[in-house]
Amino acid sequence: MPITSAQARIQQQRQALGAILSAPLKNISLDVSNAWHSNLDEINNALYQGILLIPFCQSLYAMDLNGIQISNNISPQGIEEKAKSTDHSDQPFLIQVPVIDFVLSEAYISSINKKPSITAVHLIKKNDEPIGFIAATFKLKDLPLTSTLYEDTDDWRQLKGDPSIRGTLFLQQRTESVLDQHIYDVTAVINELMTERGAFHVDIHFSSNRAMVWQINNICKYNILALDDLMDTDICLAYDKIDYPQNARIPIDEIENIFNYFIDLRFADETIYLRIGSINIFNGMIGLTFSCDGSHYMYYKEFLNKKSAFWIGEANAGTSTIP
Repeated sequence: MPITSAQARIQQQRQALGAILSAPLKNISLDVSNAWHSNLDEINNALYQGILLIPFCQSLYAMDLNGIQISNNISPQGIEEKAKSTDHSDQPFLIQVPVIDFVLSEAYISSINKKPSITAVHLIKKNDEPIGFIAATFKLKDLPLTSTLYEDTDDWRQLKGDPSIRGTLFLQQRTESVLDQHIYDVTAVINELMTERGAFHVDIHFSSNRAMVWQINNICKYNILALDDLMDTDICLAYDKIDYPQNARIPIDEIENIFNYFIDLRFADETIYLRIGSINIFNGMIGLTFSCDGSHYMYYKEFLNKKSAFWIGEANAGTSTIP
């Protein structure tokens, strides 16, 4: 299965972190190796001198080959008294270290501070023979990550919903909402907001008679438009006139076509029907949530190329494409 853009971004960040952390941890492991057969104070001191080279490290400690901690926890503030003799042998990343010397764990929620964290482990060797490990823990927020912007892909994504809703799907039937009774006027108002009034993302909740609107000139906030707002054409006057953005991926002429398709999917079947439809003109993505609670996200061109029968299928025959 091909990796997602998020997974590719994670791999990129992990490779960058590995490049940053592997060299200083190797140097620290050499210093700890030299102090290995000395007393605990020498090991702790080697770790403390090492952590000063990695100022964003939260904690540094040494373990034997069985994963038993032999040092104190070392922080940039000094040597702590607790955690000596803690058993870390159940950590999966310890299995890999003797093979490749350096391992960066998967991110996890710390049991100590409840923050997303990560651990880097380096093998300690003496005369080329493994004798133990050093482990450095970091809060993700403290790490020097790369600044490349993460962007999702246009790939069609299909997500299953609540199994309890799916299990009773064929026992339910669409109840006409008040929005349904005025759906053409409501979508005309929302079309005006998107094409002339700066709305770049809209979620239309057909079953619960409301819409959520994000605007270009106030992107960090959304407005909730209740049914009374959506049925009042004057609501358009509450928003500034803003030209349709040139960098929108959805052409202005396609907005009405998308709304018309939403209407088709709302009324095409009394059992499997559209509950929520969303449009984002900048990433070009369409979101659909159906009565079975399953959701789809896809590029607008792919959405418009599908026919209603593709979505609804032969529901009674069990051939519907809805998850």
